Amino acid sequence: MNFPTALLDVRRMDEAERLTLAAGTPATLLMEHAGQSVAREIMQRWSARPVIVLCGPGNNGGDGFATARHLSTAGWPVRVALLGPPDCLKETARFHADLWRGEVRQLVPGMLDDAKLVVDAILGAGLDRPLEGSAAEILSVAAGRRLPIVAIDVPSGLMGDTGEALGAVAATLTVTFFRKKPGHLLLPGRLLCGEVVVADTGIPSSVLDQVAPDTFENDPKLWVARLPRAKAGGNKYNRGHALISGGYPMTGAVRMAARAAARAGSGLTTIAVSPVALPVYAATLTSIMVQPLAVPEDFDYLLDDIRYTAFLIGPGAGTGEETRSRVLSILKTGRPTLLDADALTAFADDPPTLDEAITGSCVLTPHDGEFHRLFDPSGDKLTRTRAAASRSGAIIVLKGSDTVITHPDGRSIINSNAPPTLATAGAGDVLSGIILGFLAQGMEPFLAAAAAVWVHGAAAAEFGPGLIAEDLADLMPGILRRLYEQQ
Repeated sequence: MNFPTALLDVRRMDEAERLTLAAGTPATLLMEHAGQSVAREIMQRWSARPVIVLCGPGNNGGDGFATARHLSTAGWPVRVALLGPPDCLKETARFHADLWRGEVRQLVPGMLDDAKLVVDAILGAGLDRPLEGSAAEILSVAAGRRLPIVAIDVPSGLMGDTGEALGAVAATLTVTFFRKKPGHLLLPGRLLCGEVVVADTGIPSSVLDQVAPDTFENDPKLWVARLPRAKAGGNKYNRGHALISGGYPMTGAVRMAARAAARAGSGLTTIAVSPVALPVYAATLTSIMVQPLAVPEDFDYLLDDIRYTAFLIGPGAGTGEETRSRVLSILKTGRPTLLDADALTAFADDPPTLDEAITGSCVLTPHDGEFHRLFDPSGDKLTRTRAAASRSGAIIVLKGSDTVITHPDGRSIINSNAPPTLATAGAGDVLSGIILGFLAQGMEPFLAAAAAVWVHGAAAAEFGPGLIAEDLADLMPGILRRLYEQQ
């Protein structure tokens, strides 16, 4: 796994700093660089104006004092307010507070005065309690006045590991250091951070080998080298054959998934349908093959054909016994399988049976409602997705604006490129088809799921307003072409 997109939880970030200090870099220098970085980002975006820097008693407050000093040196009018008594600052933060030559006022509500920009250096990412009291009140007043708020590390009241908000207000800009945290991407944190800038404070990237990150921001850097593509001398047979269990009377979901699988590069795509549904599928599909099933046993006969390289069941399938039976038959093959929608809900009354049946490469793509039917919904999104993947042995794609893709071993990828327009009927079916297309070509399932989620978001962003699910597959060739240029 590449490290450029690593996300560091609070514990790992603390360890990265500890290793840097142990290697000889002074803590005061890291804080100096932090203050320089925040001041620089502010001056690149705003003209000089009255600033109030709100400092807490910890290292976040020390970063605030360093920021105030660099802004003041550049000629900006700066005031500093401290949460707590003057002797609350310790060690490194005290060092930088002593370098500040201006007045330090007590942080109390109603002291914004003529401030035109607020720097929030009150609490860092390690928050374990709600933001309250005068700190909460003054940030609320600043937000109410629509003053630009620049947060150092994370907005105060935001949990860096989970994105949970405990009294946080939205920042215009968040400047964090070395690597982003999961809370910068997970909702509601992503909506509260505004623009996020990652600044270099002098922590060497080599420490990542020791802190061993297990969470990453979804980005082509993670998987583009493994993205399947057509090769000279190849043919449709060695590009994989995807098989989809077709539903009826809801046929649209499967048809969209099939087109997406083909656009993702599957050499052959077949939909297995009951005879009653055959006219609908056959009349609306051209390059997608349709295989009628005269009797239930015909489906098992298809599964015996080793030329099928990946399977999808769920969209429009219904939640009855036939769907359960087909899911279990597919899983017995041990070949890459994607379960979505009704294939998940069909086991809502008996999740252990599904868990026991998953022995090979399997991807589950639930939205929140489907997830809650199968798994424990408690905890933050990363925690519950990891627990679900570990229990089931499947790769879990927990969909949403902050989709999380998790491997059973705990590695997780958080997606951040999905626009709001993806909240439209059928978009999830297209995503299933893209994953299926990559699986059919032999792409490793964890990376196939991550790549598909990113491509799905990129296609939606490229289309813009007015998107409907049918538009997505036709946008994929342009997205894939640009990705192949990166290989």
